[in-house]
Amino acid sequence: MEGQRVECGTLIRPLVAGKPDLGTIDIGYALVRRKNEDRPAVNTILVNPGGPGGAAVGLAGVYTYMLSALTEDHDILLVDPRGVGASTPLNCGLGVAEMQLGTRADLRRNIAACGAVLGQKAEGYTSAATADDFNAVRRKLGIGEVVLVGHSYGTYLLPVYAERHPETVRSMVLSGAYPIAFDSFGRPSAASVRSAVRKVCLRSGACDGDTILRDLRRVAAKLRAKPIDLKVAVRGATRTVQLTESRLVTLLYSNASSGVGAVAGEAPLIGRLPAAIHRAARGDTVALVAEAAGSIERGAADAEGVDFALGVSVMCNDYPRRWSVDAPLQERWRQFKSALSRADPAAFAPFSREGFVYGQLDGAEVCIEWPKAGSAAPYESSGRFPDVPTLVLSGDLDSITTVGNSRLAAAQFPGAEFVTVPNAGHVPDQEASGCASGIVAGFVREERLGDTSCLAHIPPVAVTPVR
Repeated sequence: MEGQRVECGTLIRPLVAGKPDLGTIDIGYALVRRKNEDRPAVNTILVNPGGPGGAAVGLAGVYTYMLSALTEDHDILLVDPRGVGASTPLNCGLGVAEMQLGTRADLRRNIAACGAVLGQKAEGYTSAATADDFNAVRRKLGIGEVVLVGHSYGTYLLPVYAERHPETVRSMVLSGAYPIAFDSFGRPSAASVRSAVRKVCLRSGACDGDTILRDLRRVAAKLRAKPIDLKVAVRGATRTVQLTESRLVTLLYSNASSGVGAVAGEAPLIGRLPAAIHRAARGDTVALVAEAAGSIERGAADAEGVDFALGVSVMCNDYPRRWSVDAPLQERWRQFKSALSRADPAAFAPFSREGFVYGQLDGAEVCIEWPKAGSAAPYESSGRFPDVPTLVLSGDLDSITTVGNSRLAAAQFPGAEFVTVPNAGHVPDQEASGCASGIVAGFVREERLGDTSCLAHIPPVAVTPVR
């Protein structure tokens, strides 16, 4: 941010509108001014890095780098969502161990315990409330229209903003997107795992995708019958974590999608897994165990010191659920399992239906024990979005926010442009060549999709040869 002035501040907001007894919170923000302040800003870019639970203010340097082509004459507005960073952090004792190292049943109980700690205040942590906070900051700073740039969960939050405050939106860029009404069973992610395996094998010539998918089916079946104990080092101590079919699902659809293409020439996890899966299907699990344990350790290290209170509050308030929050727990389970039983098992191949669904990190049944007290209704879109220039990008190796889901996200907006970024994962404008970030910058400046020919030159990811 060298050569740029930054204005920081806070704004007091009610925790829950119309319920003053629940108190107020501070909303923290940073406005990174354009390098050339001799002229008015062309536009102000309002960003969100995702999560839910990602703080924006601390990423000012990241965003000025990613949007460097625009920093000469555009301001960048970073607002921390309520509950993280500079916006009255929310805590409930839900750390790395509680979120990542236990069983699925442990996860449900820990999330429910978080909800019990937060009580009625949990009702205040919704995407709609955060969107209204963003607008209040915009209004305080005297900013007119804003350009919305969202990544991952930001592609859910910022459309909520656009729906609630359409007159303030100049244009939108959504990278790694999913629609407001997404499939909580994760079927698009299962389809994308199949597609990603085939693509990395075909483009590299290092493996046969259909063979690896058959191997994956065998490995999943073995783990259903007998999970493998993993020894993982977390905070200087060794923990035992079971590699189940569902943890394998998480490894394939989530962990292996992150950072794909971000480091040129380096074989990412999605490039290393085919060989590990091929060997595991034939009884040699050493490589797969190492990849799974290493992924858990890296995830724990990256989230060290994080309290996931805001993330689970948003998930358990906003996201679609397959049960009524008014129902007792036993009835919630009946409703959920009834819905699951109607899902076609073939949609989850090469995994079992239950194995795949219970590998979802922010859907399925993770919030089923969340207490009714403090629950907000799931967010329902009106479908009325502003007709403004909109660009949606999707990495074609992203199984978190898949190409299919990103197309559904684009379909929410009149005349949205859609770009698939080859050989990129979650999120695509982080790919190393700079092609995708250049497309984003051009769209923000020109408010139209420009030259995309560079997409054809993004190199395939490196893949460990399968022998």
